[in-house]
Amino acid sequence: MLVTGEYVAPLLLEDVLQVINDSICTVLAGGTDVYPSRVGKNLPDRIVDLSLVENLRGITFQESFWRIGATTTWADIVNTKLPSGFDCLKQAATQIGAVQVQNSATIVGNLCTASPAGDSIPALLALDAEVELMSVKGSRRLKLEDFIIGYRKTALETNEIVTSINIPDVAANSASSFEKFGTRAYLVISLAMVATSIRRDVSGDISDLRICVGACSPVAKRIAKLEERLIRERKSKTAIDQIKVEDFSMLSPIDDIRCTAEYRFKLLPVLVKRALEHSGW
Repeated sequence: MLVTGEYVAPLLLEDVLQVINDSICTVLAGGTDVYPSRVGKNLPDRIVDLSLVENLRGITFQESFWRIGATTTWADIVNTKLPSGFDCLKQAATQIGAVQVQNSATIVGNLCTASPAGDSIPALLALDAEVELMSVKGSRRLKLEDFIIGYRKTALETNEIVTSINIPDVAANSASSFEKFGTRAYLVISLAMVATSIRRDVSGDISDLRICVGACSPVAKRIAKLEERLIRERKSKTAIDQIKVEDFSMLSPIDDIRCTAEYRFKLLPVLVKRALEHSGW
């Protein structure tokens, strides 16, 4: 274990768990959220860096699900060969900051920050992701929608870390897409974003549809009623042309420095239609 002042960099997961069990710590992986959020402020009393821990980085297939380790970077996601159903996550990965950020920032860090504009969250919702948490007492799994519980709030206990994101096996005949809209193409916080996932049965008919929206409510949300309506109308190629602002009434976008709530509402039918078309509607 590397210890310098109040900076701790364990080599073993069990050492990480013991350290965070014994004292209040800030857990660091890529660091791209921790440091910018503290400009002009003192650093936390104790930082625990996960980057040296073995077996926390990488993407592997384990029987019935894909495991994304806690220190897996956005660049790792871009560069790993994955089924087509993961396209929404790969597309989100290419739009996270600059290449330098993608090489350092971790997808789990993006989740734990729990920003309404976290680019990973709609894509992971669309992929029905679970989060694995671990402490000295053992591990537990939560659905992503149960992990992020409010504006920058998660269900993570002070003595826990997220060790992985687990995604059910995505069949070859599924497709997904991610659409992000900002004031420019890159290096921008989303005005609104959408991830969609379409799964088909052996006959090619749509068996499952997920439409997930971010940056338009404190927590990214699935648009369940719209999903249900489109599944009922799945034989119609023009069904997505009927998507309207009212389909997103459960959301609560805000007026801020980037745009108005009204503008965000107007973006959503366009972004959802684009994402569904790119998913093969």
